[in-house]
Amino acid sequence: MGSTIIPIPDEASSKTQTHHHHDHHFSFVIKENDSMKLIHGIKVGVALVLVSLIYFLDPLYQEIGDDNAMWAIMTVVVTFEFYAGATLAKGLNRGMGTILGGGLGFLVAILGKKVGGIGNSILVGASMLIFGGIATYWRLRPKFKVRYDYGAMIFILTFSLVALSGLREADTVIEIARERLLMIVLGFLICIFSSLLIFPIWASDELHHSTISKFNSLATSIEECLEEYFIENKEDQQTVSFTKCNSVLNSKSKDESLANFARWEPWHGKFGMSYPWEKYLKIGEVLREVAATIISLKPCLVQLSPDKQVLRQSIKEPCEAVGTSLASSLRELGENMKKMRKCKAEAEDVMLPELKSLTIELSRMISPSYLSHPDGLAIASFVFSLMDMEQKLQDLAKQVQQLGQATCTCSF
Repeated sequence: MGSTIIPIPDEASSKTQTHHHHDHHFSFVIKENDSMKLIHGIKVGVALVLVSLIYFLDPLYQEIGDDNAMWAIMTVVVTFEFYAGATLAKGLNRGMGTILGGGLGFLVAILGKKVGGIGNSILVGASMLIFGGIATYWRLRPKFKVRYDYGAMIFILTFSLVALSGLREADTVIEIARERLLMIVLGFLICIFSSLLIFPIWASDELHHSTISKFNSLATSIEECLEEYFIENKEDQQTVSFTKCNSVLNSKSKDESLANFARWEPWHGKFGMSYPWEKYLKIGEVLREVAATIISLKPCLVQLSPDKQVLRQSIKEPCEAVGTSLASSLRELGENMKKMRKCKAEAEDVMLPELKSLTIELSRMISPSYLSHPDGLAIASFVFSLMDMEQKLQDLAKQVQQLGQATCTCSF
């Protein structure tokens, strides 16, 4: 009978292959980001060329005038953002702020004209104090600031300019407001055309993919911590980089911004009009808690002398079993979230029963004799951190399951 030889790569070659794989993925992400930035730059250029037709076409320029034409260009410059949702949010905020501020400012200008004299100045000044103060107060409220801060700022600016122009004839004020509003609308429509119809860059897609990538990043960090913790040869010791965990910890502001932009975006792909963006933020919050727990393992990764390694090695097998299960569970949850097309199984199927049983078995090994040992407290801290991650993964699994159910409701 013949025999088959199966080549088994050694540890060094395996690490090299893994390293090359991560490098390839990293370079792919960089190239993709660069291409998106290039596309965004081209789209902005197209929008500027389109809005510049006002100046290129003499009949149109003579009809509109230089003062009004610049408002269209200004709108393109200040409104066009990288993500389509951000452009929509800024454009609609600018439109609402201009209409409300212009309309209210026009009423103040008309009333001031009727009052006349010193009463006109008092009325305009008092109205700017009241409405400017109210709008500024609302700008400072967190929930309002996230979505409507730019609109409130444009409201204050437009209201002040129109109200102060009350010294002119009413018909002149109406004409100026009408022409500038038309130019702002024209600039906004050009932005929407370029942003939504020319290779759109969706904030919702970015939030979805960035959230999924966190699962794999944390799983890799757990594996690196386990490898470092149980290494016996000091010469093979490598300092674990917590860069990925720190990146997850610092992602809150970015996630909130992307979720806010995603709320403004129209239906596209599998994202419905009422997509559960709040659940994405909750998942991100739990992932940050997991990242913080992983970083808390850093003091435990101190290399011990061979005689002190015995106690640590005694829990190697159950710890590696729990750690491997944690990493694989994170990757599986990330994969489930990536393919969020249909409602997944029952809730008990995502409660990670195998991981829970492994964690219970590991906890039983931390007996009072461990705590009485000089190094036992550090070992117990490492084990309890793994157990804490298991609890957070149970919560994370529920959040992913709820997102899947909500996605099915919104997408179909």
